[in-house]
Amino acid sequence: MFNIEVNSNLIEAKPGEYILSTLKRAGIKVPTLCHLEGLIPSGACRMCVVEVEGMHDLIPSCAFPVSDGMKIKTHSARVVKARKTIVELLLSNHPDDCLYCVRNEDCELQKLAKQHGVIERTFAGEKNKYFLDMSSPSIVRDPSKCILCGRCVRVCEETQGVSAIDFIGRGSKTRIGTAFDEGLNISSCINCGQCIMVCPTAALRGQRYIEEVQEALRDPKKHVVIQHAPAVSVTLGETLNCKNGADVSGIMTSALRTLGFDRVFETSFSADLTIMEEASELVQRIKTGGTLPMFTSCSPGWVKFLEQFYPEFIPNLSTCKSPQMMLGAVIKSYYAEIEGIDPDDIYNVSVMPCVAKKFEAGRQELSNNGKPDIDAVLTTRELAMMIETSGIEANSLSPSIADNPFGERSTAGKLFGVSGGVMEAAIRTANFLLTGYELEQSQILEIRGLDGIKETIVQLGDLTLGVAVVSGLNNARKILEQIKKGRNDLHFIEVMSCPGGCIAGGGQPIKTDIELIKSRMKSLYYIDKSEPVRASHDNPYIKKLYDEYLEHPLSHKSHKLLHTSYSEREVLI
Repeated sequence: MFNIEVNSNLIEAKPGEYILSTLKRAGIKVPTLCHLEGLIPSGACRMCVVEVEGMHDLIPSCAFPVSDGMKIKTHSARVVKARKTIVELLLSNHPDDCLYCVRNEDCELQKLAKQHGVIERTFAGEKNKYFLDMSSPSIVRDPSKCILCGRCVRVCEETQGVSAIDFIGRGSKTRIGTAFDEGLNISSCINCGQCIMVCPTAALRGQRYIEEVQEALRDPKKHVVIQHAPAVSVTLGETLNCKNGADVSGIMTSALRTLGFDRVFETSFSADLTIMEEASELVQRIKTGGTLPMFTSCSPGWVKFLEQFYPEFIPNLSTCKSPQMMLGAVIKSYYAEIEGIDPDDIYNVSVMPCVAKKFEAGRQELSNNGKPDIDAVLTTRELAMMIETSGIEANSLSPSIADNPFGERSTAGKLFGVSGGVMEAAIRTANFLLTGYELEQSQILEIRGLDGIKETIVQLGDLTLGVAVVSGLNNARKILEQIKKGRNDLHFIEVMSCPGGCIAGGGQPIKTDIELIKSRMKSLYYIDKSEPVRASHDNPYIKKLYDEYLEHPLSHKSHKLLHTSYSEREVLI
C-alpha cells in the first residue's frame, strides 16, 4: 500500500490497481459511461478523465494505474469542462424525446447532463438516422439513442460468449449492429437481456406487452390469471421504495388483484413441479444409463445458446419445460377443467425477471397444439410501471396470499431465483426419491453464492453425484469445452443465462450493483431458512395435482403436458 494525493487529500492506493478503483474505494465519485465492473477497462468514453500533475493530457481514470506519490484532481475546471463537452457532443446526436422515453429519470446520459449543467443544445447539425429494430420477441434496439459506449458489445461477448452485436463502420458512421446488419431475430442473440441491463440509455429495451394485458383485463369474456416468478418478489420492492432485497410477495399479490387479475398464482409452485419431474428424470437417467451429464432446461437463453453453439449436447438437456411453461400448461388443462372454463377464454400472464421468457412463450415446441400456454409475459419493470400508472399505492395495501391450487410452494421452489437454487432443490428431491429419506443437510453451501462456476460432490444414499452450477454463458462455454475434451466426473449441471441467476435477470430493475444483487440473494436464502416446507415433494398441492391429474412424475400425461424436445438452430453469424 502507498499514498496518493487526491484533491489535496491523501488516500491509500494498492499497487497495480487503476485510479478509478482507488477513487471509488475512497468514496470519491467520478462519472463513467463505458466502464463495467469486473471487465478489463476500455477507456473509450473519456467521461472518467482526471488531471494528474506532471501529465499534459487528461487521463482516463478507469484505464490508468496508480503510482506512488501521484497527485490527482478529479473535478478541476479543466476536467469538468472536458466532461461537459463530451455530454454536449453526445446530446447533439441524441433524440429530444426524454418525456416519452422508457428510461426517463433512469438514464445515465440524462443524469450526467444534469450534473454538468447542460441546459441547452450547444452543438447543432444533422443527426444520424437509423431504423428501429423490433424484430426480436424480447429486445428492442433503437440505434438513434446509442452513445457508442460499447457496454452491450462487451457484456454480450465477454460475459455471455454470444457476440450477437458489435461495432460496425468507422468514424462518424460507426454504429452498433448485428451480423450483416440484420434484425436481432435472426442473429445469434439468445434474448438474455444483459445488454439492456448495462445500456446507459434506451438504445436497448425490452419488448412491452402492457397494453395487451390491459386490453385482456378490460375484456369481460376473458378469465385473466397471472403467475409471478420466485425472484420477482425480492426485486419489485426496489421500485416501491422498500428496503433492498425485501420480499414483497404479499403486497405484490394484493397489487395484482387490485389491477384486476382474476387469479394470482406462484411460479414457485410450478418450480416445485419442475423439480418433481427433473429429479425423477435425473434418477431415471442414472439408473438406466441415460445421457449424462444432464443439464437443467429452465433458462430459455441457455437453451437457445446450446441449440445454436453446442447442438451436440441437446440430448443432455432435461426434457422438462421451465416452471413458467409448466404452470401455463396446467392452468389451461387441469385448472380449466376443475373451474369449468374453456381454455380459450383463459388469458394467461406471467411476471418474469427475464426478457428471454417472452421468446420462450412463443416457441412452437412449448405450445399446446399450436396454441400458446402463456399469452403474455411481463417483466418486473413492466409490472412496476403498471402499478405506478394505475395509481396504486402498493405500500398501503394489506399483504395477501396467492390463490390455490397453484399458490402453495416450498422454499425449494423459491430458490429457483438464485444461481444454485435449482440444483439444491433437485438434490433434496432426488435424495428422497433414491433413499426414501430427507437430505440431512439440505443447505449445500458449496453451490451457493455469486461465483460463475461452482462445483461439489454430493452423496445420495449409495450414489456419489458430481454437480456443477454455472451462471453467465461464457462460463457455460468453459464447462462445455471441458466435457468435449473428455471430462466425465459431472452428472448434473445447472446453467443460468444471467450472472447470479434470475435475481440479476434481464427483466429486473436496471441496477447492477453487486451489493444490491447480494441483498436479493440473501432474502431468498432467508426464506429458505425460515419456512417449514423446504422440499418440493413435501408441497401438499403438488401431491394433490399428481393424485388428481398427472398420476406420477414422468407419466404419459406429465410427459405430454410438462416435457418437450429441442433441436439445432441455424443463425446468421
